[in-house]
Amino acid sequence: MQHIAFIGLGNMGGPMAINLVKAGYAVRGFDLAAEALGHFAAHGGVTARSVAEAVAGADTIISMLPAGKHVAALYLGEEGLFAALPQGTLVIDCSTIDAQTAREVGRVAEHSGLCFIDAPVSGGTAGAAAGSLTFMVGGDAANVDAARPLLAAMGKRVFHAGDAGAGQIAKACNNMLLGILMAGTAEALAMGVKNGLDPAVLSEIMASSSGRNWALELYNPWPGVMDNVPASHGYQGGFMSELMLKDLGLAEEMALHSHAANPLGALARSLYEQHVAAGNGKLDFSSIVQQFRR
Repeated sequence: MQHIAFIGLGNMGGPMAINLVKAGYAVRGFDLAAEALGHFAAHGGVTARSVAEAVAGADTIISMLPAGKHVAALYLGEEGLFAALPQGTLVIDCSTIDAQTAREVGRVAEHSGLCFIDAPVSGGTAGAAAGSLTFMVGGDAANVDAARPLLAAMGKRVFHAGDAGAGQIAKACNNMLLGILMAGTAEALAMGVKNGLDPAVLSEIMASSSGRNWALELYNPWPGVMDNVPASHGYQGGFMSELMLKDLGLAEEMALHSHAANPLGALARSLYEQHVAAGNGKLDFSSIVQQFRR
């Protein structure tokens, strides 16, 4: 049986690790939060008291951490895992981080004889729980192929975007566009409502016309237009606004490093920065519509 160490059992990592357990893998998980460990154990996972205990004897390491600094601290340097893992260990980092850190982790992994891929995800907490995530993967093709069975236990689609770091680039581009689309959809709906239109009727018109997009059709930000989205449940659940702000910041950072134009991404980041600063960071990112309803 393949033995997996899963580092980071939070809102995304926890359900992903549980789906691996359901698929029959032996998974030992670690998280700094006792509540996350308890939830994982309640669903059949084995918990560890430290990272070292989690990775002992593991064939594969999977991490889902908040930021690039956490990923670098886990893997790099004299105290990092790469200094101790056996050659040939498969390492899958599912965190959403900057591409520069992902490339560096990939470079050190290759130098250490390890098999690394960066595999950030799209689909949110609902997708993590349902096992329907989309993985955007960077790394050597052989390493991606070795990881596919594990990724299939946690998601529905796997896209190999290129070398190490390419998964992070794809994720940044996708979420930048998502932030722009959500802000634009919210602005259009608010303008229509302020001029006397029914938001449901306007949504149907735009969804049948050239303004159609994912945010409008599947994740409408106006309360009451759709039943099964956060907008109709007080913007609870889903993808937090502070996480969208983080991703828009990663996209802006990538644009600066590559000298790419980023005017709409920067504007969306500014809007979400104001929204989060107003105390809405924990609300779903579709709550940006509140910025336009004032």
